[in-house]
Amino acid sequence: MKIETALVSVANKEGLEPLVEALNDLGIGILSTGGTARRIRELGASVTPVSDHTGFPEILDGRVKTLHPRIHAGLLARLDDPAHRQTLDQQGIPPIGLVVVNLYPFVETVQRPGISREEAVEQIDIGGPSMIRASAKNHQHVTVAVDPDDYPELIQSLRSGDGTTSLDFRRRLARKAFHHTAGYDCAIAGYLDEQDCPQAARALPSEMAVGMVQQAGLRYGENPHQKAGLYRPSSGPPQGLAAARQLQGKELSFNNYLDLQAAWDLCSEFDKAACIIIKHNNPCGASLGSGLIEAYKKALACDPLSAFGSVIAFNQPLDLATAEEMLKLFVEVIIAPGYHPDALQAFQAKKNLRLMEIGAEAASYREGLDFKRVSGGFLVQQRDAKVLGDEGLRAVTRRAPDPQEEADLLFAWKVAKHVKSNAIIFVRGEQTIGIGAGQMSRVDSVELAARKAQVPVQGCAMASDAFFPFRDGIDQAAQAGVRSVIQPGGSVRDQEVIEAADEHGMAMLLTGMRHFRH
Repeated sequence: MKIETALVSVANKEGLEPLVEALNDLGIGILSTGGTARRIRELGASVTPVSDHTGFPEILDGRVKTLHPRIHAGLLARLDDPAHRQTLDQQGIPPIGLVVVNLYPFVETVQRPGISREEAVEQIDIGGPSMIRASAKNHQHVTVAVDPDDYPELIQSLRSGDGTTSLDFRRRLARKAFHHTAGYDCAIAGYLDEQDCPQAARALPSEMAVGMVQQAGLRYGENPHQKAGLYRPSSGPPQGLAAARQLQGKELSFNNYLDLQAAWDLCSEFDKAACIIIKHNNPCGASLGSGLIEAYKKALACDPLSAFGSVIAFNQPLDLATAEEMLKLFVEVIIAPGYHPDALQAFQAKKNLRLMEIGAEAASYREGLDFKRVSGGFLVQQRDAKVLGDEGLRAVTRRAPDPQEEADLLFAWKVAKHVKSNAIIFVRGEQTIGIGAGQMSRVDSVELAARKAQVPVQGCAMASDAFFPFRDGIDQAAQAGVRSVIQPGGSVRDQEVIEAADEHGMAMLLTGMRHFRH
């Protein structure tokens, strides 16, 4: 049926003028409230205030405006049901065929500094979501638009249909409307959780509502036959990697994002100049240095072959000398908290090289939950953000590590946290020299780290992300040249493992915590 009445009530008045013009041209009457009604009059169109339509004034400081049977009966009536039509006729209620509503800016309000709880609560829209949900439920007969980006298609549809819309179009807008109100409710619930619940209580709630909005479409997923996109919570501005800015290069891929996250997570562990080289979600080189160029050269030396086509992270603004050195290698993506102008100029020689800049606010984003998908549900955990303090370390061998060994062990321990289990890391001079990742047995990881080492292993430090179940891993490490070890401990054979370390003259630290990464 041709739409005779539209209800327009919007907080965001973007795109209102051409929409009102189209409704006027098609002879569709407009109901509206407050500021929207004033704006429609300013545009030279006639408008009926909702209070005139309902015969009831806006009350309670505007909290009650559209919550009235003359509104919701007009939205919810099934026009193909004779009984519903008869009820509308008896009550003198015209059907409302189009609803254009967007909601009070709750998310934008709570992001402003100094906003009180009372001010935030007043931005919780009640009438708007009620109308949106009623219209979306009755999409067989009602068109609902919540996004100004949909106005051009809505206008075209109304004009081409002489005031009607297609069922397929109404279904699509209805789905979007329910997603919109769901995301709105998620934002409110998240804000109230932050206000009322301590961190521990928010960590793993008994119920969890997660609203997401697509930030970017990706070319494909892990493989070309898989569709993919980047989504972020709808309850606030982008955070973390989703807030990073791309300064140059081709569109980022699904795998690029995964590797960028792995690179930045590890790089963020350090205050001293650091370089992390990631390939297939594992570091193939990590190092600290007196400056970025030294850190880069040391990280690259760990596994220069695997570094081809890698993702590389720095924790300080990238300078020209480091940029010029990096131009010698094919790199997919670089991420850093900033770039010197001459470094950006140098990188323009490789137009396809993707450069990502992660700002201070995004870079410090470490909170939140970690989600992993399983069939039928999600596994949810707190992020592994626990930091090893001096009180957690325990020397258990006859020989304690000297200061340089201890520095290397602590560096290796941080790297191990970001390597797929079973993880073994060889380090010397705060530089990885061998990485054994993702092996099914720990002794195999030790052997792999030794085999991949490009520089002599003799005298290096070794980290293991979990305990050694047998002494064979220690024996293998000693054979390779390892002189100090850091590991969680906790095996029933800890004493046997410690005795093996003593036999080889190793120093060993126990941390009391593990860092599995599956």
